[in-house]
Amino acid sequence: VQLVESGGGLVQPGGSLRVSCAASGFTFSTYDMSWYRQTPGKERELVASISSVGGTTNYADSVKGRFTISRDNVKRMVYLQMNSLKSEDTAVYYCNARRWRIDYWGQGTQVTVSS
Repeated sequence: VQLVESGGGLVQPGGSLRVSCAASGFTFSTYDMSWYRQTPGKERELVASISSVGGTTNYADSVKGRFTISRDNVKRMVYLQMNSLKSEDTAVYYCNARRWRIDYWGQGTQVTVSS
């Protein structure tokens, strides 16, 4: 099983970035997918989630209206489009796959919002 994030980097406040997660080794289309983020000294927090068939999405209040989660079950990819980025969005972003009690995690990708 692998979840490999990519697309992180340095962006200025107000800018946009899209992070991606490539999945392999499990039946991707049957798993709910999520993005979490974590900063040093803080617990990992849920940013956005999308149901297995993509019909239901949920967002943290702090990112509603700015971030969009999407998935492509054919390509086995999940994306997080981040717009109007703020300095407080700086974190390591992790991809998560979940079904019942099974959880898979990626290694994370750093997103830094700074001028």
